[in-house]
Amino acid sequence: MPKQEYDPAHLNVRIVLVAPQGARNLGAIARVMKNFDLSELWLVAPECSPEDEEARHMAVHAADVLEGARIVPTLSQAVADCTRVVGTTARIRTVGDPPLSPAEGARWLGAGEGTAAYVFGPEDRGLSNEELAYCQRTVQIPTGAAYSSLNLAQAVGICAYALFLDSEPPPPVTYSEPMPETEALEGFYAHLERALLEIGYLQPHTAQRKLEKFRRLFNRANLTAQEVALLRGVLRQIGWASTQNRDRQLPLTPDT
Repeated sequence: MPKQEYDPAHLNVRIVLVAPQGARNLGAIARVMKNFDLSELWLVAPECSPEDEEARHMAVHAADVLEGARIVPTLSQAVADCTRVVGTTARIRTVGDPPLSPAEGARWLGAGEGTAAYVFGPEDRGLSNEELAYCQRTVQIPTGAAYSSLNLAQAVGICAYALFLDSEPPPPVTYSEPMPETEALEGFYAHLERALLEIGYLQPHTAQRKLEKFRRLFNRANLTAQEVALLRGVLRQIGWASTQNRDRQLPLTPDT
């Protein structure tokens, strides 16, 4: 059977590993990335080095992927310029959209514009809720019930393979305006939290739970950069109005 011809130019996806712990896993991930035409590797606060001899041994002919790896201290820095971010999770979450399969995740990433990121958590715990907050969607790899725990390199390989198979994705969504980068979205969410706390709609002890619901709502809306700027203008006006009406009781439903 002839090798499938594949042009990855339509999909600019980086692999982001949060706090990876094992050099051998790191090398195996570099190798499987090269197998499926992925080259951009970002490491968030890694506990092992891409220069480690074990990593280079496992990478075989993918030493260039290790050599080109970007190391940053926080996940927010790793995805700041991305317009679509998918995080992998093995846990069932009560808040947020249902997880996608690897194939669905590949199609969702391929329907966007700009740089996309596939985020994987550390070997011993996966991604935390705080880390998953940076992801618009999640992917869950189906496994047998008898033993559901996947090795990190295996998980990356399955997701990379799904990206590779998605050689004919749906046409990219055409937006009349550019999409916001993650850094801009996170600035909006932080501004939203401040404004809602200021006017008393949110209470500190339940703010995170409510904000997860707001994230879900806005992620579904696929906000453009101009729409994010518009909403931040509304938030600034809310902040100004609240300072002018400190003694006035606003008719808002309290946070529950």
